[in-house]
Amino acid sequence: MQIGITLPQMGLDASPAAITSIAQEAERLDFASLWVGERLLRPRHFVAYGGRGSRAIPDFQKINYEPLETLTYVAAKTERIKLGTSVINAFFQAPVVMARRLATLDQFSAGRLIVGLGQGWMKEEFDTANVSLQRRGNGLEDYMGALRAVWGPDPVHYEGRFYNIVESDIAPKPVQPGGPPVLFAANSQAVIERAARLADGLNPVLYSWEAIEALARDFPALVRDAGRDPSQTVIIARVNNGIHAQALPDPRPPLVGSLDQIHDDMHRLAQLGINHVFYDLTLIPVQEQPKLLEQLRRAADI
Repeated sequence: MQIGITLPQMGLDASPAAITSIAQEAERLDFASLWVGERLLRPRHFVAYGGRGSRAIPDFQKINYEPLETLTYVAAKTERIKLGTSVINAFFQAPVVMARRLATLDQFSAGRLIVGLGQGWMKEEFDTANVSLQRRGNGLEDYMGALRAVWGPDPVHYEGRFYNIVESDIAPKPVQPGGPPVLFAANSQAVIERAARLADGLNPVLYSWEAIEALARDFPALVRDAGRDPSQTVIIARVNNGIHAQALPDPRPPLVGSLDQIHDDMHRLAQLGINHVFYDLTLIPVQEQPKLLEQLRRAADI
């Protein structure tokens, strides 16, 4: 099982020194990947959570180092470990800007980049970026068309519903042929179906065995229905704050519990064909993370 972690890029412990220390320790322990997320801003009022009521954005998101700059910094401090976003929001940057920034990072990291891409959800962030919330959905298809065009051979030319690129030379190109793998945040059936046609895989959060088993079964079939090869796609799963000192009673979410429970769950996840998972360690103090990394690495040896 390949295992990764989030970097201390968010929260009161976030700092260049902490990010460097954890990144280098994870690489020393042969972790597979390092991940960062994005929060454009933290409103001080309650925000709507898409049909799930309103609540405050957590305090730890007050500090959030910019994801791509953070990974570029980490690329210079590491040599082998993969660098991923989980996730960055597509619509807050024009696709040509996003494509050039990602291609540059792929160059600086010698082809180690994985792009977790989301559509965003917070109205306040869309308002701040001066982008309509209605851009989500079909707008993501147009966005991906422009993104792929920029990563393709010159001259680049794209005409879409929302985005147009005049015939141009745009470089650098990514190190990885066709661009770094793009994974969609798997938060709805519509997004999963769209990923089967447009993306290189999915980045789901592990909430239940029922959901991940259905995803592992249905996503390859959707990819085949789209005329694509499922073996060229990947599911990289995320676990949010799932490590506990004591075993938890069942039922419990996948890969959440004691390290022994996590070890057993990784066997079960691998049987579903999912071989890459990463843990969000944001709420764990940075000084406690090095010891935890050693324990997590042993739990992943299956």
